Amino acid sequence: MNPPYPRRATAAKVLVFCCACWAFSFPAMKALAMVGERGAPGNGSVFFAALCVVVRFAVAAIVVAVMCGRSLAGITRREIQQGAGLGFFGGLGLVLQMDGLAYTHASTAAFLTQGYCLWIPLWFALRKRKMPSLTVWVGSALVLAGAAVLAGVDLKSFHLGRGEWENLAGSMLFAGQILWLERPEFAGNDVKRFSLVMFAVMVATCLPLAFATAARPSDLLTAYASPAAAALIALLVAVCTLISFLLANRWQPEVPATEAGLLYCTEPVFTSAVSLFLPGLISRWAGVPYPDEQLSWNLAAGGGLILAANVWLQLRGRPAGSAT
Repeated sequence: MNPPYPRRATAAKVLVFCCACWAFSFPAMKALAMVGERGAPGNGSVFFAALCVVVRFAVAAIVVAVMCGRSLAGITRREIQQGAGLGFFGGLGLVLQMDGLAYTHASTAAFLTQGYCLWIPLWFALRKRKMPSLTVWVGSALVLAGAAVLAGVDLKSFHLGRGEWENLAGSMLFAGQILWLERPEFAGNDVKRFSLVMFAVMVATCLPLAFATAARPSDLLTAYASPAAAALIALLVAVCTLISFLLANRWQPEVPATEAGLLYCTEPVFTSAVSLFLPGLISRWAGVPYPDEQLSWNLAAGGGLILAANVWLQLRGRPAGSAT
């Protein structure tokens, strides 16, 4: 029997809102890397990406610790277990995604990252020895087609090299993160306390990568020491981390994991829309060469397919066989 999801409609809206918040992270992180190159020249993209994760989630962890206050002393073993699992899956997934970007096109990486919308129903199918419902297959097919169009993937030149394999592995870890969050034994955990553990574990996962890829140890301190970097980090922490992750960690268990995976696929649609205006704004006050992206048929067609998948999902109701 599937468990009831009485707040499913509200949760779906909240998760889509979280995707809209996460959309700001991509142009903000790209601009932050450009700003970082001025403060710590001679470093590669992996260093700036890893350092961004470390700073972003370290600051977020400090803020959440303050929010927890005295209640932090009451943290339970299950909250530590839940946060550690989320941080492990999310941190390692980000490391694989960042390294994979160095060996493949960003559009290909964006497409392959959406693979978790397939891994999650396949996991349930293997565990229950039951095929996913038609609703799940149609939704997954529409999402993957939309992601391919949105990313502009050229199937004729597509091949599986190191970067592609790493992004596929990363998408499996992100699927594990989604599944770990909804485990029934974690019901009743305090969202702020296990999110604090999650952020701390993600810092611990990416900090060694930042050290290993730094051209000089001092670059860890100087890369993001400018006012422009501080403003971008503030955006990442406030909107893309505190608001979005705390809401997602609270509301994702209110929908089946399969549905959550499909809802999260709206993120690249919002990212494409935000990229039409935010880069230009950032470039003017941060002094970096980052032009706005142009509206194209890929955004309209790919975004339309992804949105159609989620409309289909909501109209058809809860996916059969998608919950534990």
